[in-house]
Amino acid sequence: MAEFSQKQGKRHDDAVLGSAVDFLLANARLVLGMGAAAVLGIATLAVKRLIDKATSPRDEEDDAKGDATCMEDGWKEMSLLKATPRPQPQPLPAVLSQHLSTLAPLATAPEGPGEADPCMLPQHGSPVELCLTFQEKLLAFERDHVSVPAVDVTVAQQLARDISLELQAFLRSKFPELPFGVLEPGGPLFDGLHAGAADPVRLLVPLRLEPDLWGLVPGADTVARDTRCWAVRRTQLEFCPRGSSPWDRFLVGGYLCAQLLLELLRKALTTSVNWPAIGSLLGCLVRPSVTSELLLLEVQQEHLELTIAVLPAMAGAGVNDHVLLAWPLEGLAGKLWLQDFYQAEANRLRALDDQDAGTRQRLLRLLCVICHRHPALGQLSRGHLTQVVLHLGEQEVDWAEEALGSRFLQALEELISGLEQASLLCHFNPSVNLFGTFREEEIDGIGYVLYSGLQAPELLL
Repeated sequence: MAEFSQKQGKRHDDAVLGSAVDFLLANARLVLGMGAAAVLGIATLAVKRLIDKATSPRDEEDDAKGDATCMEDGWKEMSLLKATPRPQPQPLPAVLSQHLSTLAPLATAPEGPGEADPCMLPQHGSPVELCLTFQEKLLAFERDHVSVPAVDVTVAQQLARDISLELQAFLRSKFPELPFGVLEPGGPLFDGLHAGAADPVRLLVPLRLEPDLWGLVPGADTVARDTRCWAVRRTQLEFCPRGSSPWDRFLVGGYLCAQLLLELLRKALTTSVNWPAIGSLLGCLVRPSVTSELLLLEVQQEHLELTIAVLPAMAGAGVNDHVLLAWPLEGLAGKLWLQDFYQAEANRLRALDDQDAGTRQRLLRLLCVICHRHPALGQLSRGHLTQVVLHLGEQEVDWAEEALGSRFLQALEELISGLEQASLLCHFNPSVNLFGTFREEEIDGIGYVLYSGLQAPELLL
């Protein structure tokens, strides 16, 4: 009688465990697919069999037979488990998660005598078909985080133009003795390279210099030894002494000091301009940034946010028509003027894409947004990323949309290679190393994130 009760209890336990295994495998096929479900099923049955062998009493006459059968079955299961390919885990797409959530009540409902096996439930879509490739994930990220609606671009452009007109009127009334040129906004927003809030509008404040009184000196020939910059030297002092030019008030050691001009404009923008009145007139909120070394204006209008960088500039300076910016630089280079290649870079990218209807500009927008969103990659500026895309753009042949994912990974490889050598040469001036100002710990931090992203690029999106 005790033996009968023990057998009845074992059958009951076997039935419960069998039902649990069936339920687990049924859901595994839905979530993991057939390949992973097979692996899980083998492992689960092996564990179940080991439990049965450990808990059930064995008759003495069946010891040898049971041991041999268990040994044979165990090796078969282990060999099958090793031979079964183990699929790589994939994150569940949103569509699949929603699809499984609708099937969950059916899978957890108690089975009646006439109900069908949950494994036989009709499936309207295969999980394999819903798995997205990296190319598809990249395009989805571009659609959700990079693309800017055309109406927002139009509103932002108009706001930038209105603010530039207001600022120009202020400069003429505040500094009538300084001949500033016409302020004209530009940059990625106006060149089709705008990517979310990754880049500010460039509002150039041109200086009108007397051509006979000023000359350019390469930064490498100055005490700063900076190949990125140029010095603007005052000339003709024997015929036109100091004070003959309104810009002489910014001279330091016979050179036009960019740092002094930046300080003048910063003080004017933060203390003299009535931004609340201008914002009320334009239907937005405008305030200068006090935390950035650049002269930045932060603009908010309903759901639209815009940043405007005010950049004192000398356009068409010298025989090569250099564009020089008053940029906050450190050390001795603070008195020099930074050579700007933005417009040349934008024109070159556009020309390359026009030749083959390529996606170089789209790749640049993707890289800018990803680096802007990641704290460790924020030190990679648009200039760094543009140089990488230009380098790839003139080497690779296939720039169709289908190759965008491959070009993205190649851009990561180029950045990692440049960081390993601490070298990224400027496309328009090979003597300029754009990575030359990075410290070793900064290179290590950026390189680690990029290398991790190269192994699992989805983590960057």
